[in-house]
Amino acid sequence: MTQVQTSRLTSTAYLLLGVLLIAISLRSPITGVGPLLDLIREQLHLSATQAGMLTTLPLLAFAFFSPLASKLAQKKGLEHALMISLFLLLTGITIRSQGSSISLFTGTLIIGAGIAIANVLLPSLMKRDFPNRVTTITSIYVLMMGVGSALSASLAIPLTHVAESLSIKLIPTWAFSLGSIILFPIIAILIWLPQMRNHTPAAENTSKLDSHSYLWRSPSAWHITLFLALNSFLMYIFISWFPTILVDTGYSHEQAGVIHGLLQLFTAVPAIVLIPIISRIQDKRLLSLGLTLLGMIAVIGLILAPSLAILWAMLFGFGAGGGFILALAFISLRTTDIHQAATLSGMAQCLGYLLAATGPIIMGAIHEYSGSWTPPLILCAVANLLWSIFSLLASRSEKIHKQPKQSFQSI
Repeated sequence: MTQVQTSRLTSTAYLLLGVLLIAISLRSPITGVGPLLDLIREQLHLSATQAGMLTTLPLLAFAFFSPLASKLAQKKGLEHALMISLFLLLTGITIRSQGSSISLFTGTLIIGAGIAIANVLLPSLMKRDFPNRVTTITSIYVLMMGVGSALSASLAIPLTHVAESLSIKLIPTWAFSLGSIILFPIIAILIWLPQMRNHTPAAENTSKLDSHSYLWRSPSAWHITLFLALNSFLMYIFISWFPTILVDTGYSHEQAGVIHGLLQLFTAVPAIVLIPIISRIQDKRLLSLGLTLLGMIAVIGLILAPSLAILWAMLFGFGAGGGFILALAFISLRTTDIHQAATLSGMAQCLGYLLAATGPIIMGAIHEYSGSWTPPLILCAVANLLWSIFSLLASRSEKIHKQPKQSFQSI
C-alpha cells in the first residue's frame, strides 16, 4: 500500500469516526429528558402540556431549520456547517443546564437547531463521500444514534444521584444530569476539527427545496414523507412520555429510566440486523410492514399488560428503529439523482418533524384531560395502523420520476 493510499484510508477513517460521533450527539440530548420529566415538572411547576413542549420544541426547530441547512452548507461548505451544528449543540446544552424554565426551553430550542442542521447534511455527506455504501453507513449511523440515546436515557436518573452525592447546589440535580451529555458534542468537535481544512460546497448534494417542486405533487414522495412522519410521531411520543407512563403504572424512576434506555438501545439493533440483508431484499414491503406491526403489538401490549413493559420496549424500539432506517433508505433508493434525493429528504424531514412535534403535546393534553394513559395510547395504536398502511406504499420499488404519472389527488 502506497503512502498516498494509506493517507487516504486514514482520512476516510477519521471522517467516518467524526460522522459517527456527530450521530451519537443527535438524539441523546432529547432522550435524557424523558426519565427526568417528573422531577423537572415538580421543581419548575410545569403542566403536562408544557412538559410535552420539551420534546416538541426540538421537533419544531427540526422543521424550521431543515430547509435552511442546505443554504448554510452552500455558503459555508458541508464541513463548516456541521461544525456549526456541533457548536449549537454545545451552546444549547450549556444554556439548558442552568436550571430555570427560561433557560430550559431556550437551550432546548438551540439544541433543536443544531440537530436539524446535522440531520439534513449528514445524509448528503454520506452520499457524497460513501456513494457505494450509503445503506451500510446509514445503518451504522443510526446504530450510533441508538447507542447515544440509550446511554442518555439509562444514565439520566443515576446522574442525579451523582449530583446529590457530590452535594452540587448551584444547579438542580436534573440540570446536572442533562448537562453531562455535553461530553458528546465536545468529543465530536475535537474529532471533527481536521475536517475544517476542507471547505466543500454542497450545492450538488443539498439543492434548494423548490428546485424539484413536482415532488409536492408526487404520491410516492408523500408516501415516503408520511411513512417517516408517522414513525417520528410515534417515536417522539415514546421518547417524551414512556418513562412517565411506566412510573404511573408502578415502576420506580430508576426502573423506568433503564427500560426507556432499553427501548433506545433496541432502536439501534435493527441497524446490526439490517446491514447485511437490506441491500439483498428487492421487495421491501414485507419487511417494512413487519417492522410497523411490531410497533402496533408493543402499543397494544402496553395498554393490556404493562407489567411486560420490558418486552414492549424492545419490540417498539426494534420496529421504530428499523422503520427509521428504511425511511432514510427509501429516500436514496427511490430517487433518480442526488438533487432529487436531497430535495425529498428536506421535504420529508420538514413535514415529518412538524407532524412529530404535535405528538408529545397531544399525548400530554389527552392524558391531562382524561386522567389516564389508555386514551392517548389508543391514539398511538391508530397512528401505528396508518404507519403500517404507508409502509406498504412507501416501500414500493419504482423510482420517483420528474413528471409523475399520478396526480396528488390519487394518493
